[in-house]
Amino acid sequence: MATRKMNVLVYSGNGSTIESVRHCLYTLRRLLSPNYAVIPVTDNVILKEPWTASCALLVFPGGADMGYCRSLNGEGNRRIEQFVRRGGSYLGFCAGGYYGSSKCEFEVGNKALEVIGHRELALFPGTCRGCAFKGFVYQGEAGAKAIDVKVVKEAFKAGVIPQTFRSYYNGGGIFVDAETFSDKGVEVLANYSGDLDVEGGSAAVVYCKVGEGGAILTGPHPEFAAVNLDPKSNGQNYPKLVEDLAEDNESRVNFLKACLSKFGLIVSQETSSVPSLSRLHLSSMHHYLVPELLASWEDIIIREDDEEYIKGENDTFHLEKQESRWSVNQLAKALPLPGIQDPPADQVDGASDDRIVDYNAITKRLIPHETEWPGTKETPYFNHHAFYANLKKYQEERGGEAEDYGKYLVYGEVVTSTNTLLEKNPKLLSTLPPGFTVTATTQVAGRGRGSNVWVSPPGCLIFSYTMKHPMELSNTAPVVFIQYLAAIAIAEGIQSYDRGYHDVPVKLKWPNDIYAQDPTKPGKKEYVKVGGILVNSSYSSGNYDLVVGIGLNTTNTAPTTSLNALLGPNLTPFTLEKLQARILTRFEIIYKGFCRTGFDKKLEETYYKHWLHTDQIVTLEAEGGVRARVKGITRDWGLLKAEELGWEDRPTGKIWELQSDSNSFDFFKGLLKRKT
Repeated sequence: MATRKMNVLVYSGNGSTIESVRHCLYTLRRLLSPNYAVIPVTDNVILKEPWTASCALLVFPGGADMGYCRSLNGEGNRRIEQFVRRGGSYLGFCAGGYYGSSKCEFEVGNKALEVIGHRELALFPGTCRGCAFKGFVYQGEAGAKAIDVKVVKEAFKAGVIPQTFRSYYNGGGIFVDAETFSDKGVEVLANYSGDLDVEGGSAAVVYCKVGEGGAILTGPHPEFAAVNLDPKSNGQNYPKLVEDLAEDNESRVNFLKACLSKFGLIVSQETSSVPSLSRLHLSSMHHYLVPELLASWEDIIIREDDEEYIKGENDTFHLEKQESRWSVNQLAKALPLPGIQDPPADQVDGASDDRIVDYNAITKRLIPHETEWPGTKETPYFNHHAFYANLKKYQEERGGEAEDYGKYLVYGEVVTSTNTLLEKNPKLLSTLPPGFTVTATTQVAGRGRGSNVWVSPPGCLIFSYTMKHPMELSNTAPVVFIQYLAAIAIAEGIQSYDRGYHDVPVKLKWPNDIYAQDPTKPGKKEYVKVGGILVNSSYSSGNYDLVVGIGLNTTNTAPTTSLNALLGPNLTPFTLEKLQARILTRFEIIYKGFCRTGFDKKLEETYYKHWLHTDQIVTLEAEGGVRARVKGITRDWGLLKAEELGWEDRPTGKIWELQSDSNSFDFFKGLLKRKT
């Protein structure tokens, strides 16, 4: 059983610099969205989590490679090297290039900066020697240059390949005599132009075939975009550097696209930009509840210059008045004046100039809708009338058992993260009623469990809802089961969406992922991830304050597949509004039963009906590689039960019980790893 790898991991641990990591994330997200999740990972993840199974590309940014060595020498490098040899891809920029070579020679003879030593990865079998151009200063831009790079076009089979381009440079090396290693799978992809300050050739970027995989190592920084460099910040020559890089930006991007394509990655033909954050629309199934909710916020609302704000711990929300909503943007839309283009619907702030943005610092504008639901002109990608109509229909099916979840709704076309808006602002969260829901069309900073994020392009159903689970139920209905209830609600919500949907092939992966049978491989039981669940918990006033986040590929085919791709020709495609209403009502009904009778036999059987793991044989890596057969989860604390196997896979009689928060399940390799 195999799954397509969709994580691009950017190392952000010891040795990396914040700026280099941010440049990597900025550039790679624009080139690889929506097919991959580009996310930062620490050295702890590299050392202790099963990242290799889902990783398409491992990226080491600029920084200081000695820090990489201190954290990853030994086990970390063994895992990276094995990952590449087994078909993985490694991309090392500047310090990541030194680190990926067999030997590092940096500023030899300069006692203040000199670094000489062999490196364990040795993806490039020779020496990386620098600085190619003198003047480097740690934590500074004094040695930064816009250097000319000459591309070896014949090294690339496809794409728009530039002959030359100017790239940001600050301390990188040359790959000494790289052309002499062609018999070891080394190709020169680009050379420095002009005179260099070290000997050994001019190779600036190399590709190295390593086992079944490959590595690209660079001396310069082609991932640095001019738009993210401040021309006023670093001396009299810096404005010219930024200007030169801006002029060659298209060529720089095309070179990076060609490099990523050489790895076999799916590269966006149109460079994606991160959209601006939009307004948030607050509404309710019953209009009169909105002013009541606003009144309950009286203690947390701050008034400044006749405007109202909620200043949360992470985000500031501006409660926008009805009369103030006619901004210049809306006026431009209402009056089709010559030369004025329609701005994006509902856009307020963010990345309109497409540069690195601190989204937490942007004030979020919240519009309360007290007398009517938002119309399609205000929210063209979410139909509030359809959502509330379906919510009411599903609520009435079970005689009023479902009545609260989805009753209050905040929708934003573009948000940071539906979970973050709730969970990271506990002052606001504590005032919200159970079932208060936040949903979005696009997330720009989606979150997932552990080191994962969920790619959230348009077409993905994204929503989070609040819960207050009484502490007094801890023994009979432990809070750990909430993730399992959400998983059941998703599976049942999909299969009870309407008549004819009961056989949609979705399954649950322990503890909180949603998988679907791959529709591109009919007849084979191969599964791909289509969704995930994230539950965050805090405690106040005798309750667990929970935020349950759900992401589910519904109409979008990337990054894996979609629910609509699973449907037969006679079934109507899922709509986001109706499916969200179905999942919310199913969860509420399941949860109320759970509060009454706990994770009883009936609920347990329902969970097993949908999950992937019955009698799966796994290896418990933290227990010395013991083999075990999965038997289920415990009904008291939701632990994974696995019976130990001995000779010829016969049970030894020992039962292992494993926590979801302490172990990572690499389902496709049958590995259970201890997280620390």
